[in-house]
Amino acid sequence: MPSSIEGLIFPTASDNFSKTLAALKRSTLSVQNRLRSIEADAKFVKGVADNYGLPIVANERCGSWYIAPVEKHGSAYFKSTDGHQGQWRFSTRRLNLQLATIIGEHDGKAERYLKDRCIIVDSTRRGKSMPDALSKTIPIWCVVMNRLLFPEITDCQLLHTPSDLVGASEHTQIEAKLEGFVTEIKDLKLDINSLREKLTKPLLPVWITQQEPLPTVPRNGEYHYIMCCTASRRIDGAEMSEGGYIQGAGDDSEGWSHGLTPVMFWQSKEQLMRTPEEEIPEMINRLIAEEQAKKIRVSTAVVRPTNLVHLGALNANENLGNGFSCSIICGIPRPSTKISKTEEEDHATRTLYLDCGSGKLGSRALRTELQRLQPFIKSALSKEGQTTILLACSTGRDLSVGVALAVLCLYFADD
Repeated sequence: MPSSIEGLIFPTASDNFSKTLAALKRSTLSVQNRLRSIEADAKFVKGVADNYGLPIVANERCGSWYIAPVEKHGSAYFKSTDGHQGQWRFSTRRLNLQLATIIGEHDGKAERYLKDRCIIVDSTRRGKSMPDALSKTIPIWCVVMNRLLFPEITDCQLLHTPSDLVGASEHTQIEAKLEGFVTEIKDLKLDINSLREKLTKPLLPVWITQQEPLPTVPRNGEYHYIMCCTASRRIDGAEMSEGGYIQGAGDDSEGWSHGLTPVMFWQSKEQLMRTPEEEIPEMINRLIAEEQAKKIRVSTAVVRPTNLVHLGALNANENLGNGFSCSIICGIPRPSTKISKTEEEDHATRTLYLDCGSGKLGSRALRTELQRLQPFIKSALSKEGQTTILLACSTGRDLSVGVALAVLCLYFADD
């Protein structure tokens, strides 16, 4: 009995058959099919939000593809790797305390929203029905926060995971690590009273998928419900059998988007949908150029409570550093404009370029580049007069924020 394609057909035919399969897969996973799949799943997400009357939060970065910017109320950063088998952890680097603010803001203060809950949107590729971020990372976060904020309420101390996805053995193994996670967050000395003002009740995760009916939750229950919504429907076979639908189409967008962002997608959705596949890259390049043009002379924002540290967005052709004692530029190449030797020397003493890209790879490179901060900042602070520092990246909300945290921790105290 032949055990391979080569054993079934002649070599030349086998080679052609393999090429045909590869071409079919590429056409199925086209940008157009991805965008259509995202649009279809986004309709499901909006239907969920309308049904419950809840604010929508994107679990970055995948979740933002499925939420129109006008409907998006914030971002969360729960990593699936923190929920992978044997790697369970509570991240003290990604506390996601902004969710407390979102829940607090919508705690009965707007007629459109129900009280004390929100929807967190994420997705996953073929092979799983739910990302680990929703099935395990968020449940871990909920129970750790409950044990920190509500130690007197015994009913909320238990871990809740979807039983059809998390087996009893894995559930028990995660539970055994919870007290260690609680110790880690207690060591951070957070302002518990401030958090209790926003989170007035314990947290409880609830799971939503396209495969199951929407769950019923009490309108005024004993918990803040965290609705974990998986945007994409699960497919069991290959994408070629799904008429072009791609599960988790927004996942790992660096590999297919050509630089398109969720905001650009939603702003130009109709135009993108009408564009032939072969013209998509050129179309996206035009959208990126238009977006960069809008950023020229973007204003900066001061990082409070300091009046010295500023965040800003810029591209390679800008010079936002004028007016600041020194600038730290993340992931943007040095401008190609020729300047005099004197200007170049002055620019070198006032500007530090950190060699890191954007996204996941950029954040990893930044960890290495941060060691260059101390000598540069120390030199800037040694000069006479008040030192003002600009921290900039392409968005003003990505790598520059990480650098700002490092600067604040190294050179500023509570007073």
